[in-house]
Amino acid sequence: MRKPDPHSSIPAPGEGKRGEEGYLGYLLRQAAGAHRLRMDRALGDLGVTQPQFATLTMLAAYPGLSNADLARLALLTPQTLSVIVANLERAGSLMRKPHAVHGRIQHIDLSDSGRALLRACRERVKRLEGELTAGLSAEDERIVRRWLVGVATTDGD
Repeated sequence: MRKPDPHSSIPAPGEGKRGEEGYLGYLLRQAAGAHRLRMDRALGDLGVTQPQFATLTMLAAYPGLSNADLARLALLTPQTLSVIVANLERAGSLMRKPHAVHGRIQHIDLSDSGRALLRACRERVKRLEGELTAGLSAEDERIVRRWLVGVATTDGD
């Protein structure tokens, strides 16, 4: 993270409304932004961004996805995902295959080099995840995970 400008009236992360008294939604976004920056730094020399890592991860977990399904799982817009898929395909990390029934739909799968790249990324991300959970008991981590899933799955109605 950048160091705050000492001449600025904007509070640093963890201070004022950017601290424990801030709105939870803002704090979630602040934490997500900080984590994304750490991910991009950790994966940068591999030529992988956080959205590309998410794309590779979802393809490994759910092979044969269409662009639309992959965009939903990676939490990306279809337009952004199309650019990511084209770049990963150009780099040789994934392959497209036509759908067995629907000619216009293409399934996307990791190539061997894409699986190797994902393994390298996972080693680094595992270290970052360890930093995130440092100081948490196993029960505290389960509570945080359960809470985050609850936030993501509550429809608000």
